[in-house]
Amino acid sequence: MLSVIIPAYNEEQMIPKTVSVIDGILCDACIDHELLFVNDGSKDSTWDKIEEAASGNERIKGVCFSRNFGKESAIFAGISKAKGDCCVVIDCDLQHPPEKIVEMYRLWEQGYEIVEGVKTSRGKESGFHKFAAKSFYEIMSNSVGFDMSRASDFKLLDRKAMNVLLNMNEKNAFFRALSSWIGFKSTEVEYDVREREAGTSKWSTRSLIKYAVTNITSFTSAPMQLVTILGVIVFFVGLATSIEAIVRFFQGTAQPGFTTVIILQCFIGSFTMIGLGIIGFYISKIYDEVKGRPKFIIDKTI
Repeated sequence: MLSVIIPAYNEEQMIPKTVSVIDGILCDACIDHELLFVNDGSKDSTWDKIEEAASGNERIKGVCFSRNFGKESAIFAGISKAKGDCCVVIDCDLQHPPEKIVEMYRLWEQGYEIVEGVKTSRGKESGFHKFAAKSFYEIMSNSVGFDMSRASDFKLLDRKAMNVLLNMNEKNAFFRALSSWIGFKSTEVEYDVREREAGTSKWSTRSLIKYAVTNITSFTSAPMQLVTILGVIVFFVGLATSIEAIVRFFQGTAQPGFTTVIILQCFIGSFTMIGLGIIGFYISKIYDEVKGRPKFIIDKTI
């Protein structure tokens, strides 16, 4: 059986459409399946729509969080509740083409254990958003050692891969990277990102920045290594400035005042504060992990 995991946050307009489209495609393909919606603390009537859909279709199941825990937590909750031999994670807004699920499933039947959905295009985005996304994926690609420039959450996982992910106890888990990092026999399916049919994107600039920082720090120590590099740069800048000051002193051309000292203090002080901030952020993440709080809290299911 195939479990289709669908995280949903304020998607009341899309639930009926998503159920109709995905259920219809899988029924036509004669694939035994369940649709597992995860309501991530929605503030609208998303959960009511899920209950309504489940009451008329035994293949529809739902999990409702006690509050908003984020998409990563919703995905892992779906994996933990999925009953299938494999699962597909897909967005509720249908920007991931649902007909590709059949292609992924057929590849799984051929023996592939992870089928990655990779983007041929990112759809309509602002120039700033494209630049930010490109920068984020370059950092992640360099950190994890494989190309993530076209990566997405749209992918199929075999039960073996699902169990491995569920055994990872880290709270700040980055599904998109971890599902590739674990290995197993993999292949790719290309797709074009579609325009949202209803509702609006739930990702603000602030939430995207927070998402990027959290996932970068949860998967790599590169920012802390950057502090070391900056420290070396500041050392050589300070060394060069000191040599210049000594030479000017012996030549008798030293300028009066403390301009150079003040500039150096500001320069070094700023890098020190940046370094302390990055280290502090990592310590806060360690604190979160040590507390051992769950990734999510389930309020009710249907």
